[in-house]
Amino acid sequence: MKYFLSLFLAIALLTACKENPTAVKSEISEKNLREYIKTLSSDEFQGRKPFTAGEEKTVNFLENEAKRIGLQPANSSSYTQDVPLTEITGHPSPTLDLFGKNQVSLHLGDDYVAFTQRTDTSISITNADVVFCGYGVTAPEYNWADYANVDVKGKIVIVLVNDPPPGMGGTDSTFFKGNAMTYYGRWTYKYEEAARQGAVGIFIVHETATAGYPYNVVREASTGAKLNLQSLPYTPCQIQGWISTEAAEEIFKSADLDFQKAKIAAKTPGFKAMPLPYKGSVSIKNEIRSNTSKNVIAMIPGTDQKDEYIIYTAHWDHFGISTPVDGDSIYNGACDNASGSAALLTIAESMMKAGPYKRTVVFLWVTAEEQGLLGSAYYGAHPIFPPAQTVANLNMDALGTFGEMKDLSVTGYGQSELDDYAKRWAEKQDRYVLPDQEPEKGHFFRSDHFNFAKIGIPALDAKGNYDHREKGIAFAKEQGDDYRTNHYHQPSDEYDEAKWNMGGMLQDAELYMNIGKELANSQDWPKWKAGSEFKAIREKDRK
Repeated sequence: MKYFLSLFLAIALLTACKENPTAVKSEISEKNLREYIKTLSSDEFQGRKPFTAGEEKTVNFLENEAKRIGLQPANSSSYTQDVPLTEITGHPSPTLDLFGKNQVSLHLGDDYVAFTQRTDTSISITNADVVFCGYGVTAPEYNWADYANVDVKGKIVIVLVNDPPPGMGGTDSTFFKGNAMTYYGRWTYKYEEAARQGAVGIFIVHETATAGYPYNVVREASTGAKLNLQSLPYTPCQIQGWISTEAAEEIFKSADLDFQKAKIAAKTPGFKAMPLPYKGSVSIKNEIRSNTSKNVIAMIPGTDQKDEYIIYTAHWDHFGISTPVDGDSIYNGACDNASGSAALLTIAESMMKAGPYKRTVVFLWVTAEEQGLLGSAYYGAHPIFPPAQTVANLNMDALGTFGEMKDLSVTGYGQSELDDYAKRWAEKQDRYVLPDQEPEKGHFFRSDHFNFAKIGIPALDAKGNYDHREKGIAFAKEQGDDYRTNHYHQPSDEYDEAKWNMGGMLQDAELYMNIGKELANSQDWPKWKAGSEFKAIREKDRK
């Protein structure tokens, strides 16, 4: 009887492992993961915005937990890296006015949003010519030049979000990478290029499908104080911002033009910029202060390969206290990104217990991601560990809250050999790897791993979000759509003890931990794959 009972239990255990891989084998503590998220996203932390009491609480908490776990300071004797930032609280004019045959007045918030990266207390653009410049892209490798044969110095430019292929169906995978957004499609690039061309103002036409988020996200992000690195690599336009699709349609209609036809023309090679029959006026008054935010950085020192580094990242910040929604003004950021910050703590604790490792393992919680990836950008410009000696970056951002997944979706799939590590460890969890299913939204450029890629370090950003283990693809899409529409960058992104199913988060944390362990005890250096725009940077740096 004992034999059969033991056999039955063994079979049951094996079946449970196969059906629910993380439930039995995970070394990550769900209890600790929940407690970390609950703490970091509590009202006490005030939405974790840099330059606030919420930052001080967050940095102290992360540093104290790093010490408790037994991690060593990674910035000489310090657990933090200073990140000098300038905070600009802009007060744009109530309207953006376009004067022509018919006057068009766009109302702040509903129709347009504006901000500046310049540290002037008052900025005014008066009676500037207005030009529609397609996608605002200059890409010689694709023979694409939206600013060709037009002088936009001193003018306001209006450009489309994303890059050309979304409207072309992405049929040619070699042209702007097909349906996948390139860096040319990011709003940061468009602002930089407009500045290089001499424009005084730039407004991007928002469209939810090609931006990847609804208009209220850019409206909220442009409200109140915005942070910038104190030292910028270029001189920005005087005023930057967005206009709604409806506003763009009104601008074109009042000029007896068709916005939809202009969009189609903008997707055609050889497009020529269209001067619009308007003079534009808009202004901003600024409150300015400079301060220092903090990246938190700790490590498990390596042994015989201690001068080679694996760097885990997650951003600790969110939007703080801002515009109330349904009476709630605290943007707690439970999923985005208390989840990633908490996962790094649990990974660090598990890896600390299982160490030591040949290579040094670094845990970096960066500031001001929500303000434009600023903390990781500062680290990229002022790395504590040499990029040439940094093996890989493993980034975690906004992990799933609705249960175990069958997939592991990799943003920027095909960029580096880290895909192969992810695939191997995903298969051990009975999961399959697939590329990001929304490549047109440019997720590879929207989190902190991008700033490591920019300096040549192979970077991984992945999570399960496409195929729920029990309820399938449709359920996962429903959950993802609900989060993006109703909770992303909203006060309602809150921890829910009863509703949150941590299975998927545990899967992802365990997978990241296992990749880190493998790299930490290896002599291999994952490479960028052929065709990656970051391959040449790495090869030059590693010579």
